[in-house]
Amino acid sequence: MDSLKIKGGRPLKGDVEISGAKNAALPVMAAALLTGGAHSLKRIPNLRDIATMGKLLSYMGAEYHYDQGAVTLETSRIKKHEAPYDLVKTMRAAVLVLGPLVARFGNASVSLPGGCAIGARPINLHLMGLEKMGARITLESGYVHARASRLKGATICFDMPTVTGTENLMMAACLAKGTTVLENAAREPEIVDLADCLAAMGAKIYGAGESTIEIQGVDELRPIAAYAVIPDRIETGTFMAIAAACAGDVTLKGCRPDHLDSVIMKFKDAGVAFHETKKGLRVVGPRRLTARDIKTTPYPGFPTDMQAQFMAMMTVALGTSVVKETIFENRYMHVAELKRMGADISIEGGIATIRGTEKLKGAPIMATDLRASASLVVAALCARGESIIHRIYHLDRGYDHMDEKLRGIGAQVERIKSS
Repeated sequence: MDSLKIKGGRPLKGDVEISGAKNAALPVMAAALLTGGAHSLKRIPNLRDIATMGKLLSYMGAEYHYDQGAVTLETSRIKKHEAPYDLVKTMRAAVLVLGPLVARFGNASVSLPGGCAIGARPINLHLMGLEKMGARITLESGYVHARASRLKGATICFDMPTVTGTENLMMAACLAKGTTVLENAAREPEIVDLADCLAAMGAKIYGAGESTIEIQGVDELRPIAAYAVIPDRIETGTFMAIAAACAGDVTLKGCRPDHLDSVIMKFKDAGVAFHETKKGLRVVGPRRLTARDIKTTPYPGFPTDMQAQFMAMMTVALGTSVVKETIFENRYMHVAELKRMGADISIEGGIATIRGTEKLKGAPIMATDLRASASLVVAALCARGESIIHRIYHLDRGYDHMDEKLRGIGAQVERIKSS
């Protein structure tokens, strides 16, 4: 497994091009299963998860090609309606093929995703929704089997907002007979992006981005034509954290600041300056950050996917901050690694208290999940001395050539290839 060697304490200045959003690209790729034909997607990041989704679609019979941010898919000859365990176990988003397969072909078999390093993320809300739409659901040998001659519109109220559940049922409802209403739906920008893509395919969707979404089913859709996904708001937020923690001056090109209102507000409170320019969003970190508290909540609140990066910032802030994680129960695994670097963090009752120190110290550390690995990069860049981050395959799942982008703004970063 590759590692990153980072020598911290260097001034960071320059431009970073923000890639397309992984969490927007994956459902859009799955949406290609809703109809046969040649699909063209743009601004698709070069990530492990994207490659895995490509392998899954190829396994089903699609022709898949990736070239410098462009994906082409031919889905006329889908023969297998199954997502096998060997692929699903490496990427939970593979469950997004369930809704499109049932909607178009009337059957699907998808391996249960299994455990997750950051906590339980069950798909029971996906299955509940499909059952309400008339699908027969059975569980056998670790697989979900769904059958329906044709899905029917229904009113579905989620117990709690679920991003992939909203996406899965929104896609399934596009080809259902009648109208489907999703209540207490997720409101993330990636939901809106998928709805925009589906609308370009001929779907009739109203209210995406709000808590109630209405989908009027149609008989058929047309292939995706040169659709470009939105920029990645979490990559944007991660580079904001890097600039903030390192007193940097970094311009983020091609980002969408309006997707990060809650994050930018907290960063400003901590002393970070933002300037919208012709090139993009300029982020200027203060000489030292001021401690601030956060609580993660569903969008438009502070995102759980930015919690670890914000905590890394707070380890070098002036004062004491409190972080409360409300989305995933195991999302403090980065704490032990940050403490190896000299961070003063204590956890009690699901609440992390961070007492800022002037400088972290470089150390060998290990990534445990995607966003935890990003927080370790933030910490290593602002630490004194050298750090080696092991198991960065987690980082490669969600960040497009992060090491190259960091070198472009002056960071001393070296990828150590595994033997």
